Amino acid sequence: MKFNKTLSKFLVWRIRHVSTRNFLMILSGVIGVAGGIAAVILKSTVHYIQHTLSDFKEDVAHYLFLIYPLIGIVITSIVADKLLKEKLGHGITSILYTISKKSSIISRIKTYSSMITSAITVGFGGSVGLEAPIVVTGSAIGSNIGQLMHLSYKQRTLMIGCGAAAAISGIFNSPVAGVIFSIEVILTDVTIAAFIPLLIASVIGSLVSMLTLGSDVLFSFDLTDPFLASDFPYFLVLGALCGLVSVYFTRLTQFTESVAVRIKNKTGRAIFGGLALGIIIFVFHPIYGEGYDSITTILNGNPEALLKESFFLKNEDSTIFLILFSLGILLIKPIATGLTLGAGGSGGIFAPSLFIGAITGYIYSQTINFLGIGKTLSISNFTLVGMCGVMSGVLHAPLTAIFLIAEITSGYTLFLPLMLVSAIGLSTSRYFEQYSFYTGRLIKAGDLITNDKDRQVLSLIKIEKLIEHDLLTIHQDKTLGDLVTLVRKSKRNIFPVVNNNNELQGIITLDDIREIMFDPASQKSVIVATLMHKPPETVFLSDKMEEVMTKFEKTGAWNLPVIKDNKYVGIVSKSRIFNAYRTKLKRQNKE
Repeated sequence: MKFNKTLSKFLVWRIRHVSTRNFLMILSGVIGVAGGIAAVILKSTVHYIQHTLSDFKEDVAHYLFLIYPLIGIVITSIVADKLLKEKLGHGITSILYTISKKSSIISRIKTYSSMITSAITVGFGGSVGLEAPIVVTGSAIGSNIGQLMHLSYKQRTLMIGCGAAAAISGIFNSPVAGVIFSIEVILTDVTIAAFIPLLIASVIGSLVSMLTLGSDVLFSFDLTDPFLASDFPYFLVLGALCGLVSVYFTRLTQFTESVAVRIKNKTGRAIFGGLALGIIIFVFHPIYGEGYDSITTILNGNPEALLKESFFLKNEDSTIFLILFSLGILLIKPIATGLTLGAGGSGGIFAPSLFIGAITGYIYSQTINFLGIGKTLSISNFTLVGMCGVMSGVLHAPLTAIFLIAEITSGYTLFLPLMLVSAIGLSTSRYFEQYSFYTGRLIKAGDLITNDKDRQVLSLIKIEKLIEHDLLTIHQDKTLGDLVTLVRKSKRNIFPVVNNNNELQGIITLDDIREIMFDPASQKSVIVATLMHKPPETVFLSDKMEEVMTKFEKTGAWNLPVIKDNKYVGIVSKSRIFNAYRTKLKRQNKE
């Protein structure tokens, strides 16, 4: 109570003395600090868990990797269900849904739940990334600060974007990529004024990470090989290959996850997924966790170390074995990611897309060098550009991919091939997959705001708030006289007809009874059921507002009945929807 009074006084003082623009910049700085700290905590926790689990003799450690994923997924499921009481899902997809359907209001538990569950999942070898949980955490912090400070919907959404920017910036030490990720993936309607808070949050998130972790931010690489214009034809082919690989990754990951989810028993699902993942990691050890160590190994010119980490192939060192082994990793990685997510693990596909992109670039360049086709290619350059191409195709975020790799390499030496491969990879991916990994399911379900202003405003209107529940109903067995009595009491000229179970049977309007309503004989003899007619369309309480408007447009009606579980609920009118639409639109324009 005391806190609420203090907060109210502060908000009044703020309105009088601090402009909204300056206040949002201050809040973005706070969110930047919190997002950076969250990134540091999660990354450090996962590294500690992985270091502890691998601190055994080599022969023993290999066999333990069979059960580590199982342990991690089971613990994650228990923590999520019993302690957090939280349903796990695709983190960034859930953020997009929240912005679209829940007025950018994220529950407080999201400020820490994703960190806990993802730390356990990835720490024990789950083949997913930490970026999505960090983005969820940063976005939740932004949303909750926005709620606390009584910000509007658009301002809360901007704070969510600031949290996402700080998270990406903090985990990769890439402030430009953080801002662009927020704009490309999270926010759909960005103004010039929104750039300043995003920049502040992203820069501070990166600064916090640098001050605490130094250069140890996931991974970084200093380019040693120059970009050669003669490599351009090879990059063209790599771009198309990355697009195809991104489609393969997206479809197989989603398919594998859907297969795992079909196991209704959560415990059985966790055991199945954990054991299957353990077997995969036992054979293909580089799939363990996020995979950044393997990427660094390739970039540093020591890809043979990938073989040495595998129990079966640790004594093989031939190039052909290395290429085939890497191809096996590329083919099996989407299955490992899908199993992790479907079995009950927590994480995202940001890191897996970078990992599989690196493997794609490596296989491509190493194969050309091995076969002696044309010139000798730089394996490190093609590995980095491959990361950009696949990430662009999976996330449909080409600018994020370009600037992320550019910042990771501390320069823009590869900027031209990054742009080329990113564009070709995205175009190829879109030919087969119209939507990104994050947005596909939401758009198909009509749950995602787009840049279409009408659809954006309509998606924010809740049908439950527009239903008129006070219309007088009449039973189908009543007489015209009973209906005339209702007409005298009613303020509306439409009357829903129901049965004993309150199920809608039809509707009657004044026009239907105008000619006979004052005839005494008809009032006694005519039954309501003979006067009613079926409504031109019915609205279900579960319908989205866009579907409701489509029904009004098709029928030309001004009023439609609403039902739930076959029961009559009320009437929704087109005029009420238009009024709500105008109110929402004015509020957005004012903000």
